[in-house]
Amino acid sequence: MSDSINLEVGQNAPKFSCEDSAGNTHSLEKYMEDGKSVILYFYPKDSTPGCTTQACDFRDSMARLNKGDYVVLGVSKDSAKSHDKFIAKQELNFPLLMDEDISLHESYGTWREKSMYGKTYMGTSRSTFVIGSDGVLKWVGYGVRAKGHVDKIIAELGIE
Repeated sequence: MSDSINLEVGQNAPKFSCEDSAGNTHSLEKYMEDGKSVILYFYPKDSTPGCTTQACDFRDSMARLNKGDYVVLGVSKDSAKSHDKFIAKQELNFPLLMDEDISLHESYGTWREKSMYGKTYMGTSRSTFVIGSDGVLKWVGYGVRAKGHVDKIIAELGIE
């Protein structure tokens, strides 16, 4: 495994086309054609405390984000069944993309070496990418915190 890439603001976002848990395909190119900006966020695991906090924060901020014409897409390597349970339990108002083969994680550099209690392993780095309707990265955050993250993005992008 080679070192993870680090994307930066101003670069073109890697193109993607992924299915959500309902079987709908989400394509960056299609969102760009529709003039939409995309907030693509990667999280480690459905229904865990930090991931639930982050997902509910996006859910509760959707009205403000929609004013800026943003589409929110969550990404993890969990299954469709896991995503569906998470969406239903937390009443999420945005799709969760499936990336079971971690190819989308790798193209955005979010599949990284992590360590806990002295043991290293590969896992998802909680990360967020704001992609303009032109396909250019407007905001990049690797290793973000779950709590307060959405407010920070909204403030930094001047959405209100």
